Amino acid sequence: MADSVRWTLSVSKETDVTLRTFLARSGLKKGDLSKFVEDAVQWRLMKLNIAEARAHNAHLRPEEIEAAVDQALSEVRAERFSRSA
Repeated sequence: MADSVRWTLSVSKETDVTLRTFLARSGLKKGDLSKFVEDAVQWRLMKLNIAEARAHNAHLRPEEIEAAVDQALSEVRAERFSRSA
């Protein structure tokens, strides 16, 4: 992990034992605990962002959302392919 920072975390003893047992069964290597925590945080943030986007767009019909996604994809593709040409 380049450009990493150090965190100090507190978790329950039960969580610590359960996670370390799991990692040990999986062939624990140096850095696996940090990687596990980073992956868990990224997944949680993604889930929160998805929930936020759904709540923000709850008033829209699925067709409107699909049209907006299609338009955004078209714009990004046009920009990307015009730069690489």
